[in-house]
This record gives sequence, C-alpha cells and structure tokens, in this order.
Amino acid sequence: MELINIFYIILLASSSGLCIALIIYLYKITRSVNKIELDIKDLTRQIKPLIASTTNFSEKLNFISNEAKQPIMIIKEVVEDIKDRINVILEFEEKLRKGVEGPLTKLLNSLSGISNGINAFWNNYKRRL
Repeated sequence: MELINIFYIILLASSSGLCIALIIYLYKITRSVNKIELDIKDLTRQIKPLIASTTNFSEKLNFISNEAKQPIMIIKEVVEDIKDRINVILEFEEKLRKGVEGPLTKLLNSLSGISNGINAFWNNYKRRL
C-alpha cells in the first residue's frame, strides 16, 4: 500500500470519529435544550396562577382604595363645612364685640365718672355738716 492510501484511511477514520463525536454532542445538546424547554413550561405553568392571583389582588386593592376615597371625601367636605361655620361664628363674634365694646366702654366710663362725682359730692357734703 502506498503512503497516500494510508493517509486516506487515517483521514477517513478520524473524520468518522469526528462525525460520531459530533452526533454524540448534538444529542447531548438536544437533550439539554429539551430539559430547558420542560423547565420553562413547568415554570410557566407555575407562574400563571401567581399572575392571576396578583392581578386579582391588584383589582381588590384598587376597589378598596376607591371605596376608601368616598368616606375621605365626605369627611373632607364635613371638615370644610365646619371650618366655614366656625369662621362665620368668629366673624359674628368679632362684629358683636366691636359693636358692643365701644359703646359699653363709654357707658362704663360715664358711670364711673358719675360714681366718682357722687362720691365727691357726698364726701364734700359730709365735711360741711
């Protein structure tokens, strides 16, 4: 046999070995991809109820927050109404005080002056007697 034929045989044997190794590694890669696919399907199956539960929880939370807004708005309106009424009462009290205070002070000063005048008169009258 010639040397070229020996090289051809070695070349064919090594290429056959490489093809067999390639087939084995492709089988392992395919098996790994199939496992990953099964894991993803299982994960998807487990996540779907979690997503549904989270969506349900979010909807209930939105409902509760919307329900809570109504009483808060009512309380806010009541507080504003009470605040307005208190302001009206305070304004009335201020007007009343201003309206009564000035004349009342003048009256008290006049009465005090009359009282002082009467006291002075009696004291002077008692000294003359």
